Amino acid sequence: MPRSTSYHEKLIQDLKKPLEAAAYIEVVLEEGDPKMLSKALQNVIESHGGVEQLSRQVKKLYNKLDQMLSEKGEIEFYSLNSLLDALGLHLAVTVKP
Repeated sequence: MPRSTSYHEKLIQDLKKPLEAAAYIEVVLEEGDPKMLSKALQNVIESHGGVEQLSRQVKKLYNKLDQMLSEKGEIEFYSLNSLLDALGLHLAVTVKP
């Protein structure tokens, strides 16, 4: 009997596609829930190989934003924009040319 793919495994595979990642983040941003945004960013980062695969600068941006989301629930525009940029996304949220 073939093994089925878990939802999370399928999501991570789908998020490797820039258009899928952009749409995913855009929908989560529309929800306006900092915890959901934090989880969505974790999923996109996982699709890029995980935090350990990120450059030092991107890790710093991610950690700063994640701390802000978990502690305050507030987002500083420049941190979010920088993190999305490092992931190949921008705030519109569309795929970077």
